Formats: sequence, structure tokens, C-alpha cells
Amino acid sequence: MREIPIDVCGLEAPEPMQRVLEALDLLDARDRLAVLIEREPRPLYQILDRHGYRHCITGRPDHRYDLLIWRPA
Repeated sequence: MREIPIDVCGLEAPEPMQRVLEALDLLDARDRLAVLIEREPRPLYQILDRHGYRHCITGRPDHRYDLLIWRPA
């Protein structure tokens, strides 16, 4: 299993969401996308759910978030 990092901090909306969605298109079935993002991407959650992805988000002390996205086996 590969974990593919992507940092979308400092980008203006909607570019962070666009970059995440583009990266998801490149994932193999067993890959996970590790996203570093500045705010919780609530609109993205519905898109992920609709397309069968799972996700887990963790807040950091620096007020950024680690978002892990994968497709269940």
C-alpha cells in the first residue's frame, strides 16, 4: 500500500478540492491519499462518500489538518 502526500495549503478555493479530486483519479485501489490542508473540507466529504471513498481527518496543533482518503477493500 502506498501513501501519496499532497499539500494544498495556501491555495485559494476551489483549487484545494480540485487538486484532491485530480489526485484521487491517479490512485490505485490500494493507495491512500494523505492531504495536508488548512481548513476542514466539509463539502469534499459528500463527494468522497458519493464515490465510495473513506476518509479520516485529524487536527494539528498548527491549526492545519491531515486528511487521509482511501477506497475500502
